[in-house]
Amino acid sequence: MSDTLAKYLPEHAVKPVFELIVTNQVHLKIVNERQTRHGDYRRGLSGKHEITVNASLNKYRFLITLIHEISHLVAFEKYGRQIKPHGNEWKHSFQRMMIPFIRPEIFPNHLLPLLARHFRNPSASSDTDTTLSLALKQFDPQNDKNYVFEIPYGSVFRIKNGKVFKKIAVRTKRFECLEIHTGKTYLFNPNAEVELIKNAN
Repeated sequence: MSDTLAKYLPEHAVKPVFELIVTNQVHLKIVNERQTRHGDYRRGLSGKHEITVNASLNKYRFLITLIHEISHLVAFEKYGRQIKPHGNEWKHSFQRMMIPFIRPEIFPNHLLPLLARHFRNPSASSDTDTTLSLALKQFDPQNDKNYVFEIPYGSVFRIKNGKVFKKIAVRTKRFECLEIHTGKTYLFNPNAEVELIKNAN
């Protein structure tokens, strides 16, 4: 397991993460990318703690995602199954488990203050923290995706599920985009990754 983890995690995170997996009896599956989420935790019918994490994540996002999911397990075991999945019990568990990893041996120095700020009050997804999300994405492999905030107003773009939108306005911190097929307006986070459609009218 340690050898497998070494392919996906920062070097100095491998041993402490392996210990967390053993201590909490986690059955970890590393899977091909799912569009909707980075990772998932569930208690299987056999009572096993099953965690899946996308193989395509860069090593820093992989670490955050894995600790996020182990924190669900820990919070449910400590406080019971009736708690909210991303409520205060989970936040406290996530903070406590993540803090030992927020150090320069594991994360690049310029990420440390962003992580420290995020983990004062962690959200259900680090993707909703635009500054942190953009900083983490610089470690992703190059692709042909753009961020919504980068593309000009009037641009037409496609998202992962195939729906096509036109960027029309900005509203506070998010961008208003018109779905071409239905004419409905949706709000996008600035760091949403989209595929620009060239020469669209």
